[in-house]
Amino acid sequence: MADDKTTPEGAAQPGTTGEGNQPAAAIAPEAKTGGPERQSRGGNRGGGAGGRDNRGGGRDNRGGGRNNNRGGRGNNDGGEELIEKLVHINRVSKTVKGGKRFGFAALVVVGDGKGRAGFGKGKAREVPEAITKATAAAKKSMVRVPLREGRTLHHDGTGQFGAGNVTVRSAPAGTGIIAGGPMRAVFESLGVSDVVTKSNGTANPYNMIRATFAALADQSSPKSVAQRRGKKVTDLLARAGGSAAEVAADAAAVTE
Repeated sequence: MADDKTTPEGAAQPGTTGEGNQPAAAIAPEAKTGGPERQSRGGNRGGGAGGRDNRGGGRDNRGGGRNNNRGGRGNNDGGEELIEKLVHINRVSKTVKGGKRFGFAALVVVGDGKGRAGFGKGKAREVPEAITKATAAAKKSMVRVPLREGRTLHHDGTGQFGAGNVTVRSAPAGTGIIAGGPMRAVFESLGVSDVVTKSNGTANPYNMIRATFAALADQSSPKSVAQRRGKKVTDLLARAGGSAAEVAADAAAVTE
């Protein structure tokens, strides 16, 4: 009878399908373990982690860009060739509870040799660090001084600071720098090759440097005076005497 018939174990029932009706060998091992799906999920998750790593790399790149930009700014600020002159080093001390702490004070003059110069001072426990601080301060305080023909001053001048009094005078070509001590360092870094100076009063290098820069701050060029007065450079130079050709040549030589 049909009811007495039995099917072999694992055989498919007539008209039915499914894993329960399939033999064990016929079922794919992937279906049992779900390997491909789990692997794909793990791969996707791994890919997501990689994306996070990429984002982290982007952050690193952005940080690197910031560092590079900062370095670029530093290079732009200090990229020009500067002349550094060490004027004076003094040993200083500070009295504390346990005794005295000794340090060093440095005075430095910095210039580009093209009409710009500045001075600065710095204190530190060691000499190199004091010089570094003074140099940084000097670069921040640089001022521009108009020069005639790029070698001397346009006119005479005087400067005073404290007990220091200095006099600066323009000189013809070939004169050289007639200055002593701290004042020579200022004109060498400034780019002046012909000048005559005289210092009266104190020999303190700090006051001499400040008095020298006070004298240089009063310097003015014929071009700036002509612009201020609404005239031509030739009109101002003609009043000083000389032929028309000489006046025209002098006016053409004025660049600042």
